[in-house]
Amino acid sequence: MTRLFFTSFILLLFTLSLHANPNTKKEINHLLEYVKTTHCVYIRNGDKHKGPEAQSHIQRKYDYYVDDIEFTEDFIRLSATKSTMSGDIYQIKCPGEAKVPSAQWLLDELANFRKTLKEENK
Repeated sequence: MTRLFFTSFILLLFTLSLHANPNTKKEINHLLEYVKTTHCVYIRNGDKHKGPEAQSHIQRKYDYYVDDIEFTEDFIRLSATKSTMSGDIYQIKCPGEAKVPSAQWLLDELANFRKTLKEENK
C-alpha cells in the first residue's frame, strides 16, 4: 500500500511539473526555428555557423539535456549558450550589429515571443 501511494505521489508531482508552464515546449520549438531561420551567424568555439547548422547543434544538446529542462530558460542555459568542452560563450553576429552573447539574443527573442503569446490570448 505504501509503495502504491509513493508511486502515485511521484506521478502526480511529475504531472504537475509538466504543467508548470504549458508554453515551454512551444517556446523551445520557436527558439529552435528562430535560430534555424536567422540571417545572423552563430559563433561557436571561434567557428561561424549559419542558422541550420547552429539549430542542429542546439537540438543535439537539447536532446541530451531534455530531462534537466523544466523551463525555456533552462533550455537556453544548457543547450544554447556555451561550449561544454571549452566553456567558451556562444556569440551571435547579425548583419550591421555588434556581437552579442547567444543567451541574451535568445532571451530577447523569448521575451518577444511571450509578449506575442500574451497578446494572442487576450
